[in-house]
Amino acid sequence: MESDYAKQGKTAAIVAYITIIGTIIAFFMNQDSKNQFTVFHLRQALGLWITFYVLVALANVFGSIMIHFAFYIFSIVLIVYGLITAIREEQKTVPILGSFFQQWFSFIK
Repeated sequence: MESDYAKQGKTAAIVAYITIIGTIIAFFMNQDSKNQFTVFHLRQALGLWITFYVLVALANVFGSIMIHFAFYIFSIVLIVYGLITAIREEQKTVPILGSFFQQWFSFIK
């Protein structure tokens, strides 16, 4: 567990992982407080949801049910991992892509 600062941003961080709409809602929830814990998880969640939709689009191009299944499982595992770290009040990047998300979405402050 982190600090009271993480506790203050925990709700918005958790909401960010609940669909892309949740990420947008969490972004606006964080506009007043600018909590860095929430910002960290917003970047992770936005990256995960964008990755999810890109992988679904790629699966539609290739058309194989096994590719669909693999992309869905990959995305869901990473989203659940991010959600669990938000619930535990930790700032761990998701495996493989998390550090890239922090760089690519650094405009979220």
